[in-house]
Amino acid sequence: MIKTVSTTPYQDQKMGTAGIRKKVKTVIQENYLENFVQSLFDAIGGVKGQTFVLGGDGRYYNDIAIQKIIKMSAANGMKKLIIGQNGMLSTPASSRVLLKNHADGGLTLSASHNPGGINGDFGIKYATANGGQCSSAISAKIYERTKEISSYQTLDAKDVDLSKLGVQHLEGMEIEVIDPIKDYLLMMEEIFDFEAIKKLFKTNFSFVFDAMNAVTGPYGVKIFEEVLGAKKGSVHQAKPLPDFGGLHPDPNLVYAKHLVDLMWSDNAPDFAGANDGDGDRNMILGKKFFVSPSDSLAILTDNYAQIPAYKKGIYGVAKSAATSTAVCRVAKALNIACYEVPTGWKNFCNLMDSNRITFCGEESFGTSSSHIREKDGIWAILFWLNIIANTGKSVEQITRDFWAKYGRTYYLRFDFDGIDTSVADQLMKDLEANLKSFEGNTYEGHRVTDAHPFVYTDPVDGQTTQNGLLVYFEDGARICYRLSGTGTNGATLRVYIESYDPSNFDKDAKQELSGLLKVAMILADIEKRTGKNKPDLTT
Repeated sequence: MIKTVSTTPYQDQKMGTAGIRKKVKTVIQENYLENFVQSLFDAIGGVKGQTFVLGGDGRYYNDIAIQKIIKMSAANGMKKLIIGQNGMLSTPASSRVLLKNHADGGLTLSASHNPGGINGDFGIKYATANGGQCSSAISAKIYERTKEISSYQTLDAKDVDLSKLGVQHLEGMEIEVIDPIKDYLLMMEEIFDFEAIKKLFKTNFSFVFDAMNAVTGPYGVKIFEEVLGAKKGSVHQAKPLPDFGGLHPDPNLVYAKHLVDLMWSDNAPDFAGANDGDGDRNMILGKKFFVSPSDSLAILTDNYAQIPAYKKGIYGVAKSAATSTAVCRVAKALNIACYEVPTGWKNFCNLMDSNRITFCGEESFGTSSSHIREKDGIWAILFWLNIIANTGKSVEQITRDFWAKYGRTYYLRFDFDGIDTSVADQLMKDLEANLKSFEGNTYEGHRVTDAHPFVYTDPVDGQTTQNGLLVYFEDGARICYRLSGTGTNGATLRVYIESYDPSNFDKDAKQELSGLLKVAMILADIEKRTGKNKPDLTT
C-alpha cells in the first residue's frame, strides 16, 4: 500500500560533484535518506514510467537504504529497477548497466574512497541517462527541493529478496536482480586482448590485485583469477565488508601502505593494482616503483594502439586542471586535442558524448575512457596488463621509456585537512584577490610569470565554471590550489605542485618540490590562517 509520510526539511543536503556524502550517523536520522531521495525524484520531474539502475559498494547502511529506495521508487510510479545481486554494483559497472539498458538514471550508494562503518561515511551518487554524474544545475534543483520538502511517498511492504537473480514485482514496478559482474566482464573482453593477458599469466609473471575489502573483490576474482588465469589468491582482501575491514579504501601510498610495503619487500610481485571503495579509482605499482596517476594517464594515452578497442585511433584526451601537464605533451606529439577541465568526472561527459575525447583522468587516482561515463579502476589495471603482455616490459621500464621520450613531470598533492570552512573559504577568496600581485616577483628562487583563477567554458553547452587557482613560474613549474568537496570533516585545502625536467629522472619528488611547497604556503598564508606548518597528507 502506498502511503504519504509527513516530514520536515534538513538544511544540509547540498550535493557535491558526484552526489550527497555524509556521516552515517547523519544519514540514519529519521527521514534523512527519504527526504533526499524524494527531493531528487521531485527535482527531476518525477520518475513515473522510468527505469533506474540501483546498487552500491556494500558499505554500512547500504542494505537498509536500498530497501527504502526500492519502496519509494515503487510508490513514485517507477516502471523498473535494475539492481545488482545483494545490492552490490561498482560505480563503473553501474554506468555500464545504465548505458546498456538505456535506463533513465541510476543511484549508486557509495561514499567512494571514504571509510565505512557506523562511524564512517555514506553517499548516494545520481547518474543521468548518459551514464554519468548529473549536472550542477540538476544538483542545485535537488538541493533547493530538500529545503522545502514536506512529505515523501513510500510503501508498506516487506523487503525485497535481492539474493535471488531474476524478475520480481512490487506494486506494479518490475525489479530485475542481475549478476553485477556479467555485463562489465563482457565489456572488458570487448576492449582488451584477453588472450595476450592469459599468456602473460601463464609465464612466471606475478600479480596482486588489492580490492581493499570493497566492492571490486568479486570482480577481481572473476576477471583476474577465473577468466584470465592469475594464480588463485592473487586478489587480496576480496570480500566486501560493511566497514572495509577498518581500512580507508583509498588506493594511494598512505592508505594502501600494506600494499606499498609488499611492493618494496623482497617478495614483491611484478605488478600490483588496487581499487577504492566503489571501484572507480586505481593505483599502479611495480617492484619498488609507483606510477603517479598523472603519469599513468599520459602513459596509457601514449600506448593507446596497444589495445584492440583503440587501435583505429582516439579522438582526444582530457585531464582535470589539478592533474599534471604530462598528458598534454603526449597529446601534442600525437596531434590530438587535450582539454583541461574542472575537477569532477561529470566535466568529462560532454566531451565524451560529443566525440571530442576518448581518454580522461584526474590526479586523484581516477582514469577511464569513453566506454562508460565514470572512472574505472579495473579498466586501468587491465590496460597496464595489456601493455605489459604486448611489450614484455616491467612497470618501471614502461614508465622510464615514457620519461625518456617526453621528460619527467615531478608532481605531488599536499592536503591540509579539517580546516574550518569559513577559514578555508576566506583563504581562497583572499588568495584569488592577490594573484595578480604575485606576477613578476620571485619567491624562494622561483619567479612567478602568471597567476589566475582556472575558468573553464564547456565547448558543448557553453557553461562556464571556475574551479581552483593557478600560479605559473618561469622555470615551467606550476601550483594549483583548490578546496576539495569529498570530505565530511570541515574543508580540505589541496595544493598540487609540479615541475618538469626533460633529462633527470631520478630525483626524489618530495625533495624536488619542497621549495615550491614553501612558496605555496607563503602565497596562500597557510600557516597563519590554518595553524598548519605542514600538510596532513602528501600523495
